[in-house]
Amino acid sequence: MKPAAIAGIVLPLVLAGCHPGDKPAGKIGPMPATDSLQRERQITKAQHGHILTNTRVWSPDGEWIVYDVRSDAAGDVFDGTRIEMVHVRTGEVRVLYESQHGARCGVATFHPHEMKVVFILGPENPTPDWSYNAYHRQGVVVDTAKPGVANNLDARDLTPPFTPGALRGGSHIHVWDSAGEWASFTYEDHVLARFKEPGPDHEMNSRNVGVSVPARPVRAGSDHPRNHAGDYFSVLATRTTARPKPGSDDIMRAFEEGWIGTNGYVNSEGKRQRRALAFQGQVVTDRGETISEVFVADLPDDVTRLGDGPLAGTETQMPRPPRGTSQRRLTFTAGRRFPGIQGPRHWLRTSPDGSRIAFLMRDDKGIAQLWTISPNGGVARQLTHNPWSVASAFTWSPDGEHIACVLDNSVFAFDAQSGLGSRLTPRSADDLAPRPEACVFSPDGRAIAYVRRIEAEGGPFNQVFVVFIKE
Repeated sequence: MKPAAIAGIVLPLVLAGCHPGDKPAGKIGPMPATDSLQRERQITKAQHGHILTNTRVWSPDGEWIVYDVRSDAAGDVFDGTRIEMVHVRTGEVRVLYESQHGARCGVATFHPHEMKVVFILGPENPTPDWSYNAYHRQGVVVDTAKPGVANNLDARDLTPPFTPGALRGGSHIHVWDSAGEWASFTYEDHVLARFKEPGPDHEMNSRNVGVSVPARPVRAGSDHPRNHAGDYFSVLATRTTARPKPGSDDIMRAFEEGWIGTNGYVNSEGKRQRRALAFQGQVVTDRGETISEVFVADLPDDVTRLGDGPLAGTETQMPRPPRGTSQRRLTFTAGRRFPGIQGPRHWLRTSPDGSRIAFLMRDDKGIAQLWTISPNGGVARQLTHNPWSVASAFTWSPDGEHIACVLDNSVFAFDAQSGLGSRLTPRSADDLAPRPEACVFSPDGRAIAYVRRIEAEGGPFNQVFVVFIKE
């Protein structure tokens, strides 16, 4: 068996996931030599929180990492007031944005080619009826050369007649496609949030997936104080229902999406589908269980055209996807011992060529493994066969040869063909283990960013770490 190479480093082969000195047994995989396990570096040291988004945290040149300063370990408490970036080599920190008037901000990602970031901004001057929640937030963009100046990504219009291209609620986790043209997001609807139970005369608010495109700026009416304009035209890409038919492809929620490929994928007819999103969709099985499956939304080139209903929705209906949008289910796992997508919270990520969508699912032993499936459907392939569950979100290397994630309290890189794993950081104690929220390859594939929670004089704080695969 030949050694495995990761970003130019040749790594010796030992048991995948074994600790140094353990007797090899079972599946064989690569592990770096001892000196390779010493390339980890703590990048931030300030005594406050540091939260990485699950993808696109590196600047296009690979010199900076962007993060927010939410205080709790997982970032579940949305209390951050700054977006910052840190220089990977020098540790220099620059504040890109500081929220004002009681607003909070977080979940930042870089543009793939330009020095600008997009992130969530909560409401300024929050009130009891308009405080931060899933349908009271928006996406804003800051150029790193103009810190503090935020431009609205999406527009908002909360009063009828609703404006096509504007949202009526909140957007979340904005990620540009590889071309840096369109941005995906998850969405919840303020207008429908007033309904607490499903009814025959109205739809319910539910999480959906949408896209913002630079088709034209969108202006909203001034008849609501929370309306605002946006630079991008925003639409939903998915359809949900509050009462899915058991055993059908109806979904209750669409979430944890990812762009397919750097230039889409080749469909079953041999044609290139330029833009598409893979996402998790919640279905109801014949037995009445709610599980998540892999879905795809194929997107048209022009998202401004009316589909089977108003792009902006109505007072009782969710906004409708544009004409030419197609929503398809890829996995059917209800009959498995552990059905549905399972494991830590993660976003579906695809190989750069768009041929494989990666997700987590438990094997028959209950261990969360990496699996892949074609965007054209077919049989899902189990990629890894680890003795421990994958414990984090994951990303593909830019060349498509490896997938980075956390398991057994270490950062690993797995060969995307063989599934063999390379331990890149020493196994740490449980309280110092890499956090599950992010494990992100750099644009050149030479480093991986993640977070550890480190004790300090003021208490434990999340700190940004990087393991350099090749310097």
